[in-house]
Amino acid sequence: MENQTNTRQLLETYYKGFAAKANWESTLADDFEYTGGDMTNTTPVIGKQAYIEIIKRFSQRFEAMRVKQMVIEDDKASVIGNYDFQFPNGAKINGNVSENWIVKNGKLQSLTLYFDTLTFMENMKP
Repeated sequence: MENQTNTRQLLETYYKGFAAKANWESTLADDFEYTGGDMTNTTPVIGKQAYIEIIKRFSQRFEAMRVKQMVIEDDKASVIGNYDFQFPNGAKINGNVSENWIVKNGKLQSLTLYFDTLTFMENMKP
């Protein structure tokens, strides 16, 4: 039960900052692992700074985000994040992202994302 409480607190801190595009980085482990955006490449990107760089680019594409659902089981969590995307081609699309987390030693250790990459990439073209 204590693990679930710690996991929830970490995720609430992460998403509050993530939605505001500030002050979420402290929740990540230094050796954070990120997998997402490409079903054919399941090799994780390793490192907190590498993930921060990915999010700097990604955060340019969303105007707002909110947590629709959060399911926590000990040190694992599954979150449905809902995003209002604004693309370079002018399209505005609302979409869900499945975000699967693992917590270790009091930090977010890994994230695996699942989302509609085809629609996302098609709208990235000007």
